[in-house]
Amino acid sequence: MNGSELDFTVTSLGECKIPSPISKTHFVEDDSHVLYHNDLKKIGEYLKKAVTPPFFEKAGPRKTIYFDPAKLKCGIVTCGGLCPGLNDVIRAIVMSLHYHYGVQDVFGFAYGYEGLTHRQKRAPMELTPRSVTRIHRHGGTILGSSRGPQDIAEMVDTLERMNIGILFAIGGDGTLRGAQAIAAEAGRRGLEIAVVGIPKTIDNDISYVQRSFGFETAVTEAGGAIESAHAEATGAGNGVGLVKLMGRESGFIAAFAALAFNDVNFCLIPEIPFSLEGFLRVLEERLDRRGHAVIVVGEGSGQDLMEKTRERDASGNIRFGDIGTFLRDRINAQFKGLGKEISLKYIDPSYTIRSVPANAHDSAFCLLLGQNAVHAGMAGKTNMVVGDWGGEFTHVPIPMAVSSRKRIDPEGRLWSAVLASTGQPRTM
Repeated sequence: MNGSELDFTVTSLGECKIPSPISKTHFVEDDSHVLYHNDLKKIGEYLKKAVTPPFFEKAGPRKTIYFDPAKLKCGIVTCGGLCPGLNDVIRAIVMSLHYHYGVQDVFGFAYGYEGLTHRQKRAPMELTPRSVTRIHRHGGTILGSSRGPQDIAEMVDTLERMNIGILFAIGGDGTLRGAQAIAAEAGRRGLEIAVVGIPKTIDNDISYVQRSFGFETAVTEAGGAIESAHAEATGAGNGVGLVKLMGRESGFIAAFAALAFNDVNFCLIPEIPFSLEGFLRVLEERLDRRGHAVIVVGEGSGQDLMEKTRERDASGNIRFGDIGTFLRDRINAQFKGLGKEISLKYIDPSYTIRSVPANAHDSAFCLLLGQNAVHAGMAGKTNMVVGDWGGEFTHVPIPMAVSSRKRIDPEGRLWSAVLASTGQPRTM
């Protein structure tokens, strides 16, 4: 029994009775698990209470599977914003279904969940090993993507009509919530449809998942913008390079970019509030002392400093103010008022970063995510997302994954490392 207030239990459609067609592989037993905590003291606390420490179900191929590959049809959707590695995951799923299990019928639904509704009026794309052979060399997604909720009943109608047995949903928080609703509706109807999520969020903000694909590529690509900002800043007297990176509610890209390319002098993230006056004061001190500064800001930072908006995007998220242009204008106005001449260059590489192909490490990670998603689906696992924890692939119940956003701890090691790298004060 999993001794935690959190429910790590993964839903299964039923007993697996069909021998797996995979040979020459290391099968994972259903009682194989991955510990949630890696701290011996924390684990000891559970053991002292005679309670089993919390654990994830371990991902991987099972000796017996739930679905008959000869009769199975599968579907794939990609939702939300673009992210490096989308095509890699699509390719991995198709290849694994075909070559590992012998599944012949795989369909891609166009433009996310819209493709499962009647209004789309687009025939699903037939996905074969030949059609996906080289798609991983390109950015974006061959299926297209979209945001926003769709009618759950209508989507399940489509899956039922097409006799889809497994739906692979590639996306972030909103996509996973949609997948959870689809799984619930299929369950209410008594349909044997497995819904398996693959975590796609460039911000790396899905809870109980250590990393999501595309994040490492995003950090690497951000380096070009930071290096350009540093060159501009050092190439002029009182030069300021300002770079805005992705991160609506979590500043992982900005934080890791600051560590990886440590020309950054100020890293501003959504988790750490700052005052405009305090920031401008320390920026002035930095310029007086060193003659240049490089600033990296996550897109969700400083929203309390700007005029609030009630507008929402298609996914229901509040439209954020543009912290990049806001800081650009405020910095310029501040130093003009002080009678000090500065040379500020503003760079926003966000859409360039989102659309590039995955780097080698992310591409390999996508392959393994896709394969483990297929193994989970074939074993009848549903309402779950494939995760990565402590170097092992795991099964994470979607309700847990969407229970909260993963964010940087202001008192944690990561943020302390960023402060040590940039030299910025803890509070501004």
